[in-house]
Amino acid sequence: MPDVTGPYAPGTPCWVDLMVPDQQAALDFYRDLFGWQGEVGPPETGGYAVCSMNGKPVAGIMAAMNPDGSKPDPMPPSVWTTYLATADVDATQSRIATNGGEVMMPAMDVMTLGRMSVATDPTGAVFGLWQARDFPGAGVVNEPGAVIWNELNTSDTATASGFYAKALGIKATPMEGATGYFSLEVDGRMVGGLQGLASIEGIPEDAPSHWLTYFAVDDTDGTVDALVRAGGNVLKPPFDMMAGRMAVVQDPQGGVFAVINATPPDQPA
Repeated sequence: MPDVTGPYAPGTPCWVDLMVPDQQAALDFYRDLFGWQGEVGPPETGGYAVCSMNGKPVAGIMAAMNPDGSKPDPMPPSVWTTYLATADVDATQSRIATNGGEVMMPAMDVMTLGRMSVATDPTGAVFGLWQARDFPGAGVVNEPGAVIWNELNTSDTATASGFYAKALGIKATPMEGATGYFSLEVDGRMVGGLQGLASIEGIPEDAPSHWLTYFAVDDTDGTVDALVRAGGNVLKPPFDMMAGRMAVVQDPQGGVFAVINATPPDQPA
């Protein structure tokens, strides 16, 4: 079901957020593209905006800033971050460090909402950790405008698979009918995907390992057209694949994400 009513199992992608130079411009862009509602948050949260859809949290948008509240110089690139659920951020941090990863932002409390951290895996992909308290994560998924898939594109599938299994209990299993693609599973349930960068057609040779967020849409081509009219950029035009019709795009500030109508090409939309 699209509405999430229970806690996320440890290892499951539970939240995504975007860091951008111009927070209000991003809020306006994603409102028009996906129908999100959101506004700049209070000072005690650094202005963090929790965007909602039909009254349920769907994603976060924040302004890039230094810990003291000043603007970074140079400004970091705009990026979507995938957060993986954990029952204990501090213990997971320790497993990350002992299995070849690196903690970029040590565990910290976010008021009474939860406890978070940001890390990189051994292949360089950045991801977040979220230990839920009052805020479990996304309240709606798998419907137009919401997250439908989280995918790790990595320079070394074997190293990445071993790391996530040991650090977060996520198992990578070859996906039937998709050569070189792996499903990421938690307690036998598919929660995401993994593939090697070298197997991705058209990706730049110097592309780093990264987590890619997919948003569900009713009309991939129409969404891409709207994105272009709003100043976005198309990295991979709409194409049909086994899971549906998808495209990889950038928002006007450079944040990369994918959109997909998850209806297989041979099925009615």
